[in-house]
Amino acid sequence: MRFNTLAVASALAATLSIPAHAQTEIQWWHAMSGPLGEWVTDLAKQYNESQKEYKVVPAYKGTYDESMTAAIAAYRSGNAPHILQVFEVGTATMMASKNAIKPVGDVMKEGGAKFDQKAYISAVAGYYTAPNGQMLSFPFNSSTTIFYYNKDAFKAAGLDPDKAPTTWPEVVAAAAKLKASGHKCPFTTSWMSWTQLESFSAWHNTLFATQNNGFGGTNARLAFNSPLHQRHFENLANMAKQGLFVYKGRGNVPDAAFPAGECAMFTGSSGLYARVSKDAKFAYGISTLPYYPDVQGAPQNTVIGGASLWVMAGKKPAEYKGVADFFNFLSKPDVQSASHKRTGYLPITTAAYELTDKSGFYKEKPGTDVAVTQMIRKTTDKSRGIRLGNFVQIRTIIDEETEQIWSGKKQPKEALDAAIQRGNEQLERFQKANKG
Repeated sequence: MRFNTLAVASALAATLSIPAHAQTEIQWWHAMSGPLGEWVTDLAKQYNESQKEYKVVPAYKGTYDESMTAAIAAYRSGNAPHILQVFEVGTATMMASKNAIKPVGDVMKEGGAKFDQKAYISAVAGYYTAPNGQMLSFPFNSSTTIFYYNKDAFKAAGLDPDKAPTTWPEVVAAAAKLKASGHKCPFTTSWMSWTQLESFSAWHNTLFATQNNGFGGTNARLAFNSPLHQRHFENLANMAKQGLFVYKGRGNVPDAAFPAGECAMFTGSSGLYARVSKDAKFAYGISTLPYYPDVQGAPQNTVIGGASLWVMAGKKPAEYKGVADFFNFLSKPDVQSASHKRTGYLPITTAAYELTDKSGFYKEKPGTDVAVTQMIRKTTDKSRGIRLGNFVQIRTIIDEETEQIWSGKKQPKEALDAAIQRGNEQLERFQKANKG
């Protein structure tokens, strides 16, 4: 009996002396709230349960602007996360912060992860790729601008609920009928600059800024006061005066207006699908962004939105290996396809798009392929995307100036000219700060 007790004690001591293998923690800062925040949490949980070596810890850090500011402050104090979600307008700023980031191509290569840039949808991967062909950040929640409409409201207004307006004149005509039927908000939009200037420009194969929208160099200057841009904002201003377009605020603040049934037509992110499919208590349709039919080359393609994942510098090799493994997991066709179906964000790989198509999802949920088909059209130098320095500040300027139009304080040309003048000052500052 005594021998057995000693044997058990000695075996227990031997077991306790073996160090337990600690998981490597990967900190992931993001800006997703609501249903999208739940999606991010579920992705991390799914990955953590798929293996035992690494543990991804997601942390919500506020809006895109707030999370980026928090990460810069954390980097300066030596406490940056491993992974930071940055919206597309922060891309040029992150690219310029060479010492603060580690290119995702390097992370994947050094981490021994299988990584083929050609596997990613070109319109998505191209936006986050440096001139030398190296992918700098990992495409994550890539979205584009699309058109949502309330089928029940259309029916009540005597409009065909199965036919979305595809041109701006048709939007105006539909808005007039919706108003006549008693609708107080026929049309609204979120992300004014992104939907009505950036995507609008690419969709009409027209430059938003010189130097191919900034892809050609930091000496780019804004160009969105062309006759076409002026015409569009004069059209929106007239709609606002007649109560056909109701301005609901900046950024994604207007997003709530469509799923709540408050506004009948809406231009915004394909990523809003998660909220619409969950909250809308009415039949809804999804269609392409409207265009002006007399403009040559329209419609072309829309531009990327959403965000990518940037890897911060100064971490340990074992931690980078974990980041590479996590990114590899996120790229799996089944993981990507499930995310695409759940959120409305683009599938970032061709394999994920094909898997979704084969599953019959697009036939079952008409319109869910609109974001993909708008983005995978052949791009031109004018429609590839927009990559400008101090873009966050430029968008704020555009919001400030266009708000003067809706309040009747400025004419569209005057507001667009002022936005360009003020925005170019931001571009000049960025150019001077990043001469090297």
